[in-house]
Amino acid sequence: MANIVRAALVQAAWTGDQESMITKSIELARKAAKDGAQVLCFQELFYGPYFCQVQENEHFGYAEPIPDGPTTKRMQQLAKDTGMVLVVPMFEIEQEGFYYNTAAVIDADGTYLGKYRKTHIPHVKGFWEKFYFRPGNTGYPIFDTAVGRIGVYICYDRHFPEGWRALGLAGAKIVFNPSATSRGLSMYLWNLEQPAAAVANEYFIGAINRVGVEPLGDDDFYGSTYFVNPRGQKVGDAASDKDDEVIVRDLDLDMIEEVRQQWAFYRDRRPDAYGPLVEA
Repeated sequence: MANIVRAALVQAAWTGDQESMITKSIELARKAAKDGAQVLCFQELFYGPYFCQVQENEHFGYAEPIPDGPTTKRMQQLAKDTGMVLVVPMFEIEQEGFYYNTAAVIDADGTYLGKYRKTHIPHVKGFWEKFYFRPGNTGYPIFDTAVGRIGVYICYDRHFPEGWRALGLAGAKIVFNPSATSRGLSMYLWNLEQPAAAVANEYFIGAINRVGVEPLGDDDFYGSTYFVNPRGQKVGDAASDKDDEVIVRDLDLDMIEEVRQQWAFYRDRRPDAYGPLVEA
């Protein structure tokens, strides 16, 4: 019997305020649950605008503690109500002056399993993230969920192969990469990097992007959310590049072992030869 996980990704345009954004995201999640989804990931910093297009202190007001903040609690209830594993990217405050770009992972029964903090923090025009976030200090955790072992990588992280590999070595079967990436800067990479990472590490990747033009920036987020399998092939079509959408796809996890037997990348690794890569 095939080992199928029905997985979902949500892309949604900014509504203008936090409460309506959370409400819309919950509605899309419930739609996915009705379609049989067992695990779902929201987009980067899902309940606010992508405020890193500017450097303004007022946006620190979006930060919440994780897991003790109100949004985590609300998402735990959503997971319990729907029976879905949830990956929930949020703006985290640990203590005064300690802020992170974080994703909470919640199991299908509502249990908080832990968090991943974005490791690589960009600081270029339109992506002034170092103004807001400290570099993550969680390493690359794996979460044992009702659908199996999953990992999280966040947006800019995807340009760095080391974390993808660390997640694979730790046993991830599905890695979610919630993002906020704009058309003018990186769209050509969107359909290149994550399929390549799925091939190199031989697991499934869920690539989520925001959608629409937000009031803090001029360029638009182009959606195009998709799943890719360990062969680097998209699972079904990508989402719209303009509209809110939730995609639900069946991921055959048996493909992972099949591909790893055919392309024995883990067997043929040479970590003894890689030392200089981390000494520079």
